[in-house]
Amino acid sequence: MISRVAVVPHPPLLVPELVGADAPETAPVRSACLAAARELAACAPDWTAVAVDPSGPRTLADVGGSFRGFGVDVRVSLSAEPSSVEPALPLPALVAGWLREQVGARSVRLHLVPPDMSPDDCVAFGSQLGGRALLVLGDGSHRHGEQAVGRADDRAGSFDEDVRAALAAADPGGLRALDPALADELGAHGRAAWQVLAGVPGAWRTAHSEFTAPFGVGYHVAVWEA
Repeated sequence: MISRVAVVPHPPLLVPELVGADAPETAPVRSACLAAARELAACAPDWTAVAVDPSGPRTLADVGGSFRGFGVDVRVSLSAEPSSVEPALPLPALVAGWLREQVGARSVRLHLVPPDMSPDDCVAFGSQLGGRALLVLGDGSHRHGEQAVGRADDRAGSFDEDVRAALAAADPGGLRALDPALADELGAHGRAAWQVLAGVPGAWRTAHSEFTAPFGVGYHVAVWEA
């Protein structure tokens, strides 16, 4: 039964080699994600994970890959001794592998769900997840303010505030209530992963949570405990 959850974003900027030493503004979100991952590793060395990717539904485990497609050949893996390498490993899998290595966890079994997965299907999927430690990867809206990817949208603030409030209150109902159509319009690609979390059984409390949008993208970090 899952007893601890870490919610993190998965931007490439988490990896120092991809942004260089001249980007100190990336340090706070990286530090927050690593702190959440350390709490997960303290719970269990083997993680279940969920993220959103168009290649889903599928499950990845015991595989390696590289951030080469993002500019630097930083190699990572979902286990200490991967049995294979996937040349085009999805970004959430690369970040999950990087976090695993940074905090010394043993393995990650990553479930990728499609971006158009319905809230009911997400919740049903979450109810079936096993393991003790769950990593949930997903970004908020990319339409915040002047640095928005594309056109800024005033609705981004209230959408990510709803996500922030649900994570801060350990409120599965708040996550389940997120509107898939609005999330898609706002580029909030973590929506389905958060709604999978809404289906995970348990009475939860939030150990800590935070939200930032330093580059026009919403980054949510939270730790839930049973």
